[in-house]
Amino acid sequence: MYRLKYFVENQAFGVCTRLGEKFKISTSSIRLYFIYTSFLTLGSPIIIYLILAFWMNIRRYLRQRNNPSVWDI
Repeated sequence: MYRLKYFVENQAFGVCTRLGEKFKISTSSIRLYFIYTSFLTLGSPIIIYLILAFWMNIRRYLRQRNNPSVWDI
């Protein structure tokens, strides 16, 4: 069970974790609200989640390109 929890928290884009850090709200409560709204609205927040995950990955990629390390040159 611990391995599954570790995989989900660290490999599933980190959108809920990032939102929790930004708004200073517990990550577990954000995940819980996300699950509840997904069931109530028949999965439409999943689209929002994927858009946020894509946006976060693009930002990380652009930051790495703007600040190259010694090994990238």
